[in-house]
Formats: sequence, structure tokens, C-alpha cells
Amino acid sequence: MIHVRVPLRISFLGGGTDYRSWSGEYGGRVLTTTIDKYVYVSLRTLPHFFTHRVRVSYSQVENVLTTGEIDHPVFREVFRYAGVLKDVEAHYDADLPGRTGMGSSSAFTVGLLHAIYGWRGLETSPMQLAREAIHIEQNLIGDVVGCQDQVAVAYGGFNLIDFGSDGSISVTPADVDHRCREELERSVMLFYTGQSRHASQVAETYAGDLVGTHKGTVQAIRETVDAGYQHLKDGDVDAFGRLLNEAWSLKKRISPVISNERINALYDAATRAGASGGKLLGAGGGGFVLLIVRPDCQADVRDALGDVQEIHVRFERDGSRIVNVSLNGNR
Repeated sequence: MIHVRVPLRISFLGGGTDYRSWSGEYGGRVLTTTIDKYVYVSLRTLPHFFTHRVRVSYSQVENVLTTGEIDHPVFREVFRYAGVLKDVEAHYDADLPGRTGMGSSSAFTVGLLHAIYGWRGLETSPMQLAREAIHIEQNLIGDVVGCQDQVAVAYGGFNLIDFGSDGSISVTPADVDHRCREELERSVMLFYTGQSRHASQVAETYAGDLVGTHKGTVQAIRETVDAGYQHLKDGDVDAFGRLLNEAWSLKKRISPVISNERINALYDAATRAGASGGKLLGAGGGGFVLLIVRPDCQADVRDALGDVQEIHVRFERDGSRIVNVSLNGNR
């Protein structure tokens, strides 16, 4: 039995520049961190006592004869890619709901790949996991997704991630003073809008036109990464928050479905109560709102948002990890 734990992530700046339609022309850059909320994947050889030869468990349970019959696209296509046909049981769990902008879909893809490598007694690397997850999501499943989530959760930590126009990917740990990192961590507030969405469906409304109609906006979003990184190197978390606000305003220009009246009202109430800035995480349309709020203003923000559910997070240094393994029955 193999157990894999993969962190979820917060994308601060640069989202959109990691789509191939943009990075293939101009290169992309994002600033992101993983957090202490996780996706969990377990995998084992299925005993031969059952009439089914494959069992996968998520919000549903599927018992089938071959992995090609699985309805869930990630389970099906990862197994197909890895050449796993039958005699396997796999489970997926998570600390937060899916389709909420935290990178859970990519964390699941990375985690299942990692579990299969461990199940077979093979070593892998974060870059291999990230690249294979990108290939599976974009080319085999056919989702309209970027490339940052797979890299962020495979590596873990607080990083600048660069996407070259030649297809190269580089990961650089953010050079931010420990005190500023802690201040930023204390200033992060996350609130759940109660709305979920298919990120791919939202992204379909704008990803194909990033280098056309939206070129100037996406270029401005790309420039916020360097500016925001400099604010953190200077130790100015408030300025970083204000820049997130500017970047969020830019992103909303790209598509009318990125935000909605509820999200705008929630965000506006938070900024009036003292948040220096923030954004909706992920492709848009729902999920979690990230806010940057000085600790002395956080009670006011909570009061302003009323019964909107808050979750508390800390930054995570580790990426995808095999956390438990029993060698009996490995392939």
C-alpha cells in the first residue's frame, strides 16, 4: 500500500501567463506557495477475491473490470498513461472541496502518478511528475488548464516559476526574508464563497485569446509578478496586498465569468474593512477568496464578511511526498 500526500497551493501573481497560448509566445512567470491543506492518494494491488478487478474511490466508488472503463477522467487517463490495466485499488481524499481554485485537480494528478511510481518501486522527480501531469491534463484529458499548479504542488514551497517560450520550466525559491514571509503568512486570510466551478470551463472563455484581444492586460499581469516580488524583498506586505488588488482588477477584464456579483460584494466588503488587497484563487467563477489583511484588521474583516466560512492556513515547504509504504504487493 502506498500513501501519497500532495499540498494545495495559493497562486499570488502571474496567473494566466502559464497557459501555453501565452507562455509559448512570450514566456510566463508566477509567484506561488503551497499550504498546509492536502490531497491524499492511496494505491494498492487489489486482491484476487473480488469479481471486479479495479476499484477507485472518490466522491463515488467505481468497481470495474479494467481501468479503461473508469468514468473519472484523472483515474482513467493516469492509469492509461502508466500502463496500469487492472488489479489495482486507489482512493482519493482532500482537506478542501474540489473546483475551488486551490489546485486540487493537479494535486490529484501529481499524487496518483507519484503513487504509481512508488507502487512499482521506482523513483521520480518533481519535474517529471509536473511535466507528466501537465501532459495528461492538457493532452489526454483535454482540459483547458495552465502549467503552474502541477509544478507548484510537485515541488512545494514558496517559489517563482518561469515558463519559457521554448517549453522550459524553472523553479526558483523566493528570496524573501524570513520575517517578511512570516508577516505575509499571518496576513493571509482565505474565505470560501460557497461556489464551485470547473476551472477548464471558465478558462475556455479566455485562454485561447490571451495573445490577441487580451495581450495588453496579460502583459500587465505578468509585470505584477516582478513588482510584487520586489515588494516582498523590501519587506512591504501592505504594498504587496495593494498590488494583488491591481492584478485582480486586471484579471477581471479578461472575461465576464471570472467574477460575479457575490464575489465582488464579498471582496468590496473586505477591502472596506481593512484588507489591503486580494483576489479570487484559480481560473475564476467561484472557490476561495484570498485577502491580505494586517492582523490588527482581521477581526473587522471577519465581522464584515459575516457567516462566510474562513479557513486558516500556513505555508508548506514540501511538495508531493510518499508518506507511508508497505512493500507487500507492489508492482
